[in-house]
Amino acid sequence: MATQRQRTGNRPATHPMQQPAADKFLARRFPIQHEIKKLQEELSAFNERIVELENEGHRGHAMEVLKANAMDFARQIDELRSLLVPRRGDFDRLV
Repeated sequence: MATQRQRTGNRPATHPMQQPAADKFLARRFPIQHEIKKLQEELSAFNERIVELENEGHRGHAMEVLKANAMDFARQIDELRSLLVPRRGDFDRLV
């Protein structure tokens, strides 16, 4: 029995297993942006867990540690983003 492929427009739909190859290509081409994306995903997971625990009434050292880790991820994201911002002298060299 023949199987039919799902189509999106004129192209076949991307197979789920092909996605990591595209991610690897983008990671090599844009390493800082890729790292920022990974950190943002981890930060989001930390924030979701913090909200869950707060809603359950947890208060204590573990919550403080989670919040400190979330702040560390945010700091790392900010540091990486600062690498993407051109410095003032960079524009002078282009002209």
